Amino acid sequence: MNIDIIYHEDNETVALLTAGLRQFNVEHLGDETTEPLTIVARNDEGEIIGGVAGRTIYNNFLINVVWVDDLYRGKGLGQELMKIAEVVAIKRGCLIAQLDTLDFQAPRFYQKLGFNIIGTVPKFAGSPARYFMMKQYL
Repeated sequence: MNIDIIYHEDNETVALLTAGLRQFNVEHLGDETTEPLTIVARNDEGEIIGGVAGRTIYNNFLINVVWVDDLYRGKGLGQELMKIAEVVAIKRGCLIAQLDTLDFQAPRFYQKLGFNIIGTVPKFAGSPARYFMMKQYL
């Protein structure tokens, strides 16, 4: 056996590791139905000014990225994008949504949308606090 340390992006290796984990999950949870879910807003010039990106899998909406351009923050766009994404996720059969956010990002924004903090990695030297959040749909 050899153990390698890889210090560069290695998509092929990551894909192999991901495939192995997915096969393990299928053995325990059944066939995986995973679909990407991305909602974007564009300005009049067609430029993306905000969006929500994640995927639905095993009745979960896993939210990876939520972003709104500085010029459009505080105007309800983030809430609108999240609501649209959640409607789609629920139509796909999702029972919960989950995400993580850093303390300087948007924990209060998500709480206003009904998300609860279910876990915290406290702030430490050089790193902000990280919150794991979940919202139940039923």
